[in-house]
Amino acid sequence: MQRDTTLPPDAYTVQSVLGACAGAGALSLGVYAHALLLRQLGGHGDVSRDVLINNSLVDLYGKCGAVELARQVFDRMPERDITSWNVAILTLANHGCVRESVELFDRMTRAENVVPNAITFVAVLSACNHGGMVEEGRRYFEMMVSEYRIRPRIEHYGCMVDILARAGFIEEALDVVSGMNCRPDAIIWRSLLDACSRQNAGVELSEAMAKLALDVPDDAVSGVYVLLSRVYAFAQKWNDVGMVRRLMSDEGLKKEPGFSSIEMDGLVHQFVAGDTSHPWSEEIYAKLDEIEQRLASSGYKPDLSEARMVAGMDHTKGAALRLHSERLAISFGLLKATPGAPIRILKNLRVCKDCHTISKLISELYGVEIIVRDRIRFHHFKDGACSCKDYCSHSIYLRHKVEFIRDETAGNYKGDLLPDNILLEVFLCAIKTADYSSIGTCRHIKI
Repeated sequence: MQRDTTLPPDAYTVQSVLGACAGAGALSLGVYAHALLLRQLGGHGDVSRDVLINNSLVDLYGKCGAVELARQVFDRMPERDITSWNVAILTLANHGCVRESVELFDRMTRAENVVPNAITFVAVLSACNHGGMVEEGRRYFEMMVSEYRIRPRIEHYGCMVDILARAGFIEEALDVVSGMNCRPDAIIWRSLLDACSRQNAGVELSEAMAKLALDVPDDAVSGVYVLLSRVYAFAQKWNDVGMVRRLMSDEGLKKEPGFSSIEMDGLVHQFVAGDTSHPWSEEIYAKLDEIEQRLASSGYKPDLSEARMVAGMDHTKGAALRLHSERLAISFGLLKATPGAPIRILKNLRVCKDCHTISKLISELYGVEIIVRDRIRFHHFKDGACSCKDYCSHSIYLRHKVEFIRDETAGNYKGDLLPDNILLEVFLCAIKTADYSSIGTCRHIKI
């Protein structure tokens, strides 16, 4: 639009761009859009004070892993609406900052006297879910119904069922389902099935949950079979794992393919499991061999139950785990990332427990921070630990202290990613003067 027409972008255009960058996790392009906002629109209608624009910035930095910047944008907003609070509460929840999230909710309702809506309670219940805070979840659900007279929706019930089931209160979760004012959807049954597999609730109960999930019309039928295969894998029933695989094949169902992407030097590199088409494949796999050797020396042993759709010998299952897409992305990140900079990875599926384990180990062995945004949440891996405290062991997110280097002569932003702890004033000053000519021609590489 800027290059091909004489029409200058307005605040609404930039807001749309910020939303697109947030959804794609494209931090570099998001920073470029923010810089455009400051450079060209800052003096027109004072858009920097616009509530919608600031809400979009909080969402952008939150979804791109820069949670501290998101919080600073929120804290310095001259005006806020209910969406501002909702976005901030949910952002903190998704990053594992669960205490900060519920504290922000309490500040909103008590100190600021802002009346929460149904979306607010989805956000705060999500925080309780990510943190395993069962009592708080019960309290907020009751508060929503009795104090604010908000009729629970399927999303609220889904959060409560997940909170209870993941904490081992499967019977109570089933009681919540039986008392719902609407029909449970497939997501709720899949949540219960997932919890059954992880709580060793028994094959029979898991099979019952799978049947209920399959009875509800839903496009994600393959996900039910994958979860059921995990139940059989955890029970070491490999023949049943093979049976599920054959059922999927007979019914023409395919497991949603997983992929992981990493942004490097303004380019997005995308990997699938066992990928060999990347121009750096030879170097990536050589680095992966090195990683495997260091992991083995540290005492790591693969969790073969996570290779649940592989019917074969243990070495075959181990080889399948080794080729997961996020491991290829991490290997590429170790090769290409600026020393001291974090590795940021986006994954379209939840990350398996074994990849969660090796990500923690890699962060310690290589002294690197890894941030992974998966389907559910962010996980920050640093110094051998994860921000989720291993409560949710299916996702990867490594907390990065991003390197931010500014050339005092040229005034150019050189860091691959933004540091979480950078002061907002320094950041804003830097992006105002940065050279974004290379980012402006960013291409998306699909491998």
